[in-house]
Amino acid sequence: MSGSFFIALVLTVIAALGGRDQLLVARIRAAGAQRGGLPLLVIGIACAVLTGALAAWAGGVVDAMISDAAETMLVAFALGLAGLELLWPNREKRLLEPTRSLGAIALVLLARQVSDGPRFVIFALAASSGAPLLTGVGGAVGGAAAIALGWSLGAALERLPLRPVRLALGTIIVVAAIVIGLTARGIVG
Repeated sequence: MSGSFFIALVLTVIAALGGRDQLLVARIRAAGAQRGGLPLLVIGIACAVLTGALAAWAGGVVDAMISDAAETMLVAFALGLAGLELLWPNREKRLLEPTRSLGAIALVLLARQVSDGPRFVIFALAASSGAPLLTGVGGAVGGAAAIALGWSLGAALERLPLRPVRLALGTIIVVAAIVIGLTARGIVG
């Protein structure tokens, strides 16, 4: 069961690498010290914790409703979506005039995180692990770490070779999702 904490943590960090929420925090941090300082980090971490907890709670609710084979297929589907999100080019435009409102930043982060691959992975792992609390904590810590990385790197994040890294990680995750899905269907292993 403690493995669900570490699996959720690692998969969340991997799936969030160079993601829209991480890039948003990095760009706002780079845009100015007043709105990109410690309050931005606190807001970003709070959003990651909240969305991670929400995903784990929803996964815990679903856990009681579906069979073991369905849980495995849910994990395969979630990993597949997270992998495809990593493969998809992030062509989001730079903010011309970023907002100065931490409330608006929080709403945008929440909206992006609720619908992203890392939170769906947390949801699926919570539904299949039997330990939604540990999965939620691991996912929340992983999401917070991804936000903190974006905040600490600021403008330097976009100078990293994110695209090739995201392509490699996305490919690995999609292949893993296919193998897990085929295993759940009894086609492999």
